[in-house]
Amino acid sequence: MTGTVFPIILRRMRGPLLAVIFAYAVAMVVLMSIPGVTPDGEPWRMTFLDAFYFLAYTAPTIGFGEIPYPYTQAQRLGFTVAIYLPVISWFYALVTIIGLVQDPFFRQAVTEARFQRQVRRISEPFWIVCGFGDTGALLVRSLTERGFPVTVVDKDPRRIEELATRDLRMFVPGLYGDANATANLTAAGLGQPNCRGVLSVTGEDHTNLHVAITVRLLRPSLRVLCRADHRATAANMASFGTDHIVDPFETFADRLALAINSPEMHRVFEWLSGMPNTPLVERPQPPKGRWLVCGYGRFGKAVCRQFDRIGAEYTIIEQAPERAGAPEGNVRGKGTEAVTLREAGVESAAAVLAGTGDDADNLSIVMTSRDLNPDLFLAARENQLANKPLFKAARLQLPVEPSYIIATRMLSLITAPLLPEFLRIARGFDRSWHARLTERIREVSGGVVPDIWTLEINEEEGPTVVDLRRSGHEVRLRHIVTDPHGGGERVNALVLLLVRPDGVVPLPDLEVVVEPRDRLLLCGTEDAHAQMNWTLFHRNTLRFLVTGEQRPDGLVWRWLAHRRNTA
Repeated sequence: MTGTVFPIILRRMRGPLLAVIFAYAVAMVVLMSIPGVTPDGEPWRMTFLDAFYFLAYTAPTIGFGEIPYPYTQAQRLGFTVAIYLPVISWFYALVTIIGLVQDPFFRQAVTEARFQRQVRRISEPFWIVCGFGDTGALLVRSLTERGFPVTVVDKDPRRIEELATRDLRMFVPGLYGDANATANLTAAGLGQPNCRGVLSVTGEDHTNLHVAITVRLLRPSLRVLCRADHRATAANMASFGTDHIVDPFETFADRLALAINSPEMHRVFEWLSGMPNTPLVERPQPPKGRWLVCGYGRFGKAVCRQFDRIGAEYTIIEQAPERAGAPEGNVRGKGTEAVTLREAGVESAAAVLAGTGDDADNLSIVMTSRDLNPDLFLAARENQLANKPLFKAARLQLPVEPSYIIATRMLSLITAPLLPEFLRIARGFDRSWHARLTERIREVSGGVVPDIWTLEINEEEGPTVVDLRRSGHEVRLRHIVTDPHGGGERVNALVLLLVRPDGVVPLPDLEVVVEPRDRLLLCGTEDAHAQMNWTLFHRNTLRFLVTGEQRPDGLVWRWLAHRRNTA
């Protein structure tokens, strides 16, 4: 539909324009054909210019008198017809214009054309976000806060209107349309060379799958990150090379199992995968006793699979166990009633997980369970972010926010592609190593979730390191993380991972010599990131940190140094 505004105008205004042209033609013929008389009694007729000028001031009902001479009765009679004919045609055209402006099809075409112009004006690398629900809104805010331009496609017009009212750091163009349509993705900038990738987080697996296929066929070099609520959809996406597939239920279930078996590692996951600049959360450790899992849908099944893997004991409460395929030993019911919870053994249980698709039911399960057993560990699935105040008031030990899980996971994959590799490696260490890591993260973060970023030593991201290496100097990790203005103190940053063609080193020693093509994963504060960029892009700063030699900088001094070296 985009790009069709002008053809729509021509098609709708063809009749009125022809009517106006015909009315003017007939009126001018009448004006020029009826003879008049001058004050001297000489006959005269209007010229083409006289007739057009007469209609110019009479058709819009302005009026200007009888010029250049008073008219005869025959002229007045004919001129009356010539005046009203264009007036009627203009009225017809005006009514058509009003109808055209109010036509939803035309207004959508105008909106899409404006959207395309806004997207074409984006000169920096940007991301396309498909879906502006809870997850999409979190992603858009987080990406714009980090300076990434974003375009949005959503089939709900109210969400696009809401996007225009959001207080975001930068303007975000939004298009009302289905992401299933290739034309809408193209309008959102899929074909532009500065498009970095697509984030498909709609609530429909089929749409997310279609977006992944479209990107893979039209722009196979782009990164595509998709939400998948069903395992079959995730497997389908993986089969044709979707970069990252985020299943919020499988992700939470894995994290829950990790929190039960290795709470320190779970804390590392939360801190490094959380929303930056939010407070570091110290959640209570989930117990290893028996769990009551209320709801055996996609969420409940994912949790139970992980419980089976780690050998955790659980009892399922399901309203329709036969249809859900619940295993034997389940309890029929919703879990909102005290009788059902008692039948499941809530008095002897260690924890309750309310995992239905209804927030009201989940809150009811939590409140009823607490009344029956105040010592329970309570976790509940929060389906809508709008209900966050209610879940906060419920004083849960472990809230489950699928939208937050998806958004933080995708955000970390965008800003720090090495993070999944580091978390995978970190799982292989013991609890004491995890505990030391959490302490080091706490030290550099300042009490909030740290920024995560990836650095590659090359001409674009670390030109000063490359220059010094060429001149024969050894640049070590401690030089990069030293505050250039702090008298030798280190910035609030932690090197989590060093990746080289010949190996991967978690938490590398700061005395390691940095080589070109090294990739580093770091976490820390925004100030630390800025201070490191200063070191990496100002040659004299890094030279001073490496050699202790301070040189004046500037074009003149560089020219003099070059003259001295070549003399």
